[in-house]
Amino acid sequence: MLRQNTRVALQLSARLSVSARAFHQGSSILNKEEITSPLQIAKDSHLPNIPQEFKKPPRQASKKAPFLSDHKVESKTYEMSSFTQNLGQFVVKFLNIDMDKTRAGPIAGSYYFGECKRQGMYYPDEPDSDTAKFFYQTLNLPKSFSQWFQITALHYWILSVRMRAMPFQYGKNYQQKLVDRIFSDMEMRMSIEMGINSSRIIEGYLKDYHTQLLGLVVSYDEGLVTDDITLAAALWRNVFSGNPNADVRHIEALVGYVRQQLYVLNKMSDREFGFGKFSFVPPDQVVKLLTKAQEEKLRAEAKAAFADRTAPSDRSVLSLDE
Repeated sequence: MLRQNTRVALQLSARLSVSARAFHQGSSILNKEEITSPLQIAKDSHLPNIPQEFKKPPRQASKKAPFLSDHKVESKTYEMSSFTQNLGQFVVKFLNIDMDKTRAGPIAGSYYFGECKRQGMYYPDEPDSDTAKFFYQTLNLPKSFSQWFQITALHYWILSVRMRAMPFQYGKNYQQKLVDRIFSDMEMRMSIEMGINSSRIIEGYLKDYHTQLLGLVVSYDEGLVTDDITLAAALWRNVFSGNPNADVRHIEALVGYVRQQLYVLNKMSDREFGFGKFSFVPPDQVVKLLTKAQEEKLRAEAKAAFADRTAPSDRSVLSLDE
């Protein structure tokens, strides 16, 4: 049932699809003459921090599950033997496999999933990553499973915007692999890390999170195609949980963070993105608008890099021009 609902969500988001060329339109933040990093914008605030109040402290993980799966192919150190590689290349060539469709699994369902998951990932007694510090220490968001989901869902949406700008049959597949992996990982984490033993309770939580995902996709899409004020309101309702005491400078910083990611994605070709060449820009970095000459140089470099990839598994119909 959850998988069926997920497909409904993707169909809904597809109807709201916008062109990659419009990713940054309507944004005043990236058009400023002097651009400040999202981290610095948030740190410049002098408003007092008013912590959110909870009836009881958020439940924390009691143990740590594997970041990805236990399968060896998701290990950074995994390398196939030359025999396996040659056999795989023969199968791809002989069966004329559509690699753009096949590639969605390891790229969207593994690499881009990992990119989404790690941005807000935290564990007790472990140091936070720089991006996690941005969300939990600088923006003063509470450390909870639900908050982690909101951060992960935001990054899923950012990637889904670019996926919807790909050819439909491929972009939809990338979205499906990514969202399926996010929810299967959440199910595992609730069972292993949060110690929830009832499958009925876990299923109830998953349905609730899925409903939240449907709502935030629509609200973020509205902000994408309108203006920064609308996007800020959507981020406040979701990431900041509608907290009336949220720091407006922190919300502005998060709008800048989102717009920077979308701008970088806008400048990537379908093939570069489809091969997993994107990683999220850290919040302490600044993305500046490219000149026409810089864009042409980057495009030429991308074409040169892919010109050397002639193996059957590297075949792709995805464009290097848009």
